[in-house]
Amino acid sequence: MDDMALTTRDLAVFSGARVFITGDTGFKGSWLAYWLWSMGARVMGYALPVDSPRHLFARLGLARKIIHLNGDVRDSPALFAAVRRHKPEFVFHLAAQSLVAASLTDPQKTFDVNVGGTVNVLDAVRRQGTVRSLIVVTSDKCYRNNEWPWGYRENDTLGGRDPYSGSKAAAEMVFSSYDHSYFADRRSLGAATVRAGNVLGGGDWAKNRIVPDCVRALIAGRPIVVRHPGATRPWQHVLEPLSGYLTLALRLRRSPKAFGGSWNFGPSGNASQPVMDVVRRVVAGWGGKNPPVVRGKTVGHESTLLALNSDKARRLLNWQTRWGFERTVDETVRWYKTAALGGSVDSLTGAQINEYLETRVDS
Repeated sequence: MDDMALTTRDLAVFSGARVFITGDTGFKGSWLAYWLWSMGARVMGYALPVDSPRHLFARLGLARKIIHLNGDVRDSPALFAAVRRHKPEFVFHLAAQSLVAASLTDPQKTFDVNVGGTVNVLDAVRRQGTVRSLIVVTSDKCYRNNEWPWGYRENDTLGGRDPYSGSKAAAEMVFSSYDHSYFADRRSLGAATVRAGNVLGGGDWAKNRIVPDCVRALIAGRPIVVRHPGATRPWQHVLEPLSGYLTLALRLRRSPKAFGGSWNFGPSGNASQPVMDVVRRVVAGWGGKNPPVVRGKTVGHESTLLALNSDKARRLLNWQTRWGFERTVDETVRWYKTAALGGSVDSLTGAQINEYLETRVDS
């Protein structure tokens, strides 16, 4: 891999490589599994089963493309058996309880999955000598949020006012302990944690997320419920952080100890926008009659400002965002409209990956 931004040629390294992904049935996990499969990787996914035929994992036909095992990261023996069976070279840990609202309802499960599950994954890697590159996905919410207008850097203080944020900060501390105690002396293993901003993209159907909420309302002809219209977030297409994870994974494989630690993969430029700007662009892109927008009930504390500083990734990995705010939302709406009209989201997902790789700068 050269010093230029990620290309299809770079990704050829994954052809034939054994890759293990936890959370492959999730939103980001499905996109990552599909991308790696399209590059010829031998992918094994380990996650809870899908619960709906409209689920992204199901719509992409991933059960026929990769090896998938239904499993819970809290089940350490089953997880280790899966890792031992696949003998992966690359491990991507994405499995998580990823919703702030759900963490307030069931904090114990959130900590069990996000902290205990991370312990189990790290211990499986510790016991599996074939792993050369480990990426542990946490969240931008792992930082103690002081409502700063500038972005958080990798060395800023960790924290969390809600169980979800606290669990991600704790997962970072767990990783640091394993890294120093077990991974530092394994010269052939490169390991890192990654933190991304608010991710948009086709196939996310989670509740209390702005774009899925908009799409459900538009399809049903109902008002769009917005909880925090003025809150500003660093919006980015799902392909942006995934390209960062893949870039870092390749660098870790080549130079295990030069690229370890923590990395931010957040958007730049005008990507930090109020929630209502997302709503307006989704509605405009969908077309038809504009539905009313109503204020929803606030669930727990939500920050007003939150942004990442990704200078480290830009400087040391030459990673850069390619799609600005407008294209991010437009490509996301394009995916959902195709799905709603019965089109092939399998083909569209592959096309969007290729279009993304062909884009050299923010557009």
